[in-house]
Amino acid sequence: MKIFIIGASGLVGSHCLSFFKSIGWEVLGTHLNFPTDDTEKFNFSSDDVEQFLKDFNFIPDAIVHCAALTNVDYCEHNIEESYSKTVFPTKKIVEYCQRNQTYLAYISTDYVFDGLKGPYTEEAPVNPLNIYGKHKLECEKEVSKLSNHLILRITNVYGEEERSKNFISRLVSDLQNGVQKSLNLPYDQFATPIYAGDIAKMIQRLIEDRKYGIYHLSGSDYYNRYQLAKKILSYFNDYKGLILNPIRTRNSDQVALRPLNGGLLNIKFINEYPEFTFENVDSFLLKVLKDEV
Repeated sequence: MKIFIIGASGLVGSHCLSFFKSIGWEVLGTHLNFPTDDTEKFNFSSDDVEQFLKDFNFIPDAIVHCAALTNVDYCEHNIEESYSKTVFPTKKIVEYCQRNQTYLAYISTDYVFDGLKGPYTEEAPVNPLNIYGKHKLECEKEVSKLSNHLILRITNVYGEEERSKNFISRLVSDLQNGVQKSLNLPYDQFATPIYAGDIAKMIQRLIEDRKYGIYHLSGSDYYNRYQLAKKILSYFNDYKGLILNPIRTRNSDQVALRPLNGGLLNIKFINEYPEFTFENVDSFLLKVLKDEV
């Protein structure tokens, strides 16, 4: 299997790249602003997909599209840039897939929902509250034009990452390095954290089995931000430098509206792959601490 991963230096993309290679798949991965040893520079907003793949003599069986402008608050005040870095390149990728009958797996988000009745199944009505969610939903509509497509909604992804950008890894790094800080964390924003390594394994199975349509990829945990931070802190009992302050979302400094009762239900995936074993926040933290010793 030959896989082209757009955005392979990010959290999800890097785990996909590593896992796909480990099972013998041939992978071409790209980066935009964060180069790695395993990725090639590709500006998905301006570079031509067809020409890029020709340059590497690479004809993919499937494309995994992980790239987007993901700063939710920034997108809210920079609508045109959000469109040009999320929707426009996705349209180009869809056009390539249409011309070449290429299978496309698109990474989306639970921000396509309004957070009134979550966690959500795949059949739940969408109603994004912010620009980021609206643009991701627009991308979903473009991708759904393809007969060969997967729309994979995820949220609160964590895992090993060179930049430690994800919330759990960043907080663990701060605790390991004795950073003194105070965090105001919403106790009314709920989500379903998922380990990036599990996402890679789930995507691999879906692609290999040529599944189509929408799948919600989520773990077994369900936390608000404050609960999640408290869970992490519980593994560092001797550390007193981190102060957690529970707040309501409306009292936070977040520019964009967030879905409050968000998160995703992975019932569809589990019904099709009942033997799949998920990582959870506790097992991930235990692994991180074990690797420290």
